[in-house]
Amino acid sequence: MRQKNWYLTIGLVLTACMLAFTALGLFWTPYAPSAMSAPDREAPPSAAHLFGCDAYGRDVLSRTLEGAASTLTIALAVLAVGAVFGLMIGALCGYYGGAADALVMRLCDAVAAFPSVLLAMVVLAVTGPGRYNVIGALGVLFIPSFARLVRGEFLKYRDRDFVRSARLMGVGGLRVIFVHILPNTWPTLLSGLTIGFNNAVLSEASMSYLGIGVSPSEPSLGYLLSDAQSYLFTLPWYTAFPAAVAVLLILGVGMVGEGLRTRMGAAS
Repeated sequence: MRQKNWYLTIGLVLTACMLAFTALGLFWTPYAPSAMSAPDREAPPSAAHLFGCDAYGRDVLSRTLEGAASTLTIALAVLAVGAVFGLMIGALCGYYGGAADALVMRLCDAVAAFPSVLLAMVVLAVTGPGRYNVIGALGVLFIPSFARLVRGEFLKYRDRDFVRSARLMGVGGLRVIFVHILPNTWPTLLSGLTIGFNNAVLSEASMSYLGIGVSPSEPSLGYLLSDAQSYLFTLPWYTAFPAAVAVLLILGVGMVGEGLRTRMGAAS
């Protein structure tokens, strides 16, 4: 009997719950996230405020929903930029090879030699903070990792019999790439996407925590944690709930990735 993949099962359930929670912040919050209320200053969790209130009387649940939605949006946008361009570059380099492949891979190695967050911080120090600047900086820096991943898969498949048969039948290079080879790389790509998503969440949170990410008018989870650090002992719920959402989201997606790797290992 096939052993149940608990990593994948638990990861999917946890990820679905956290995505539903974060997506909720795009459409609804119980209170206006920036609305201040003097009577509710430093109020602990209660029926009226499930996550309590901060030092200005702002509802922590509403701010966590807004911050989680902002972090999710940025992470998905960063992932889309890195994955789409990385896929195209890696596919072309892996299939055609040659001098262009060697040059592009050396450029990828040069970028990968530096921590992506550090490079993004340098870019944002020049361009300034903001959601779109964060997406652009991180998205570009995520391209090399996806390009190398896709290239490795294409090197593995480009000389297989089914690819040679397609070429002998006169199928064009682009059709071979996107119709014959690419579908076989999806299991590995899905695992890479889970890692990339978690890296995007952590990178965005790190920069926002340091004050060079999103602006205070559109706070993310990283910004909330930065704002809450001064109240770590006096208002522990202000730190605990945004941190829990970030940890559970990363944990769920990470378990999905581990489950996919386990399934691929069992299949092979």
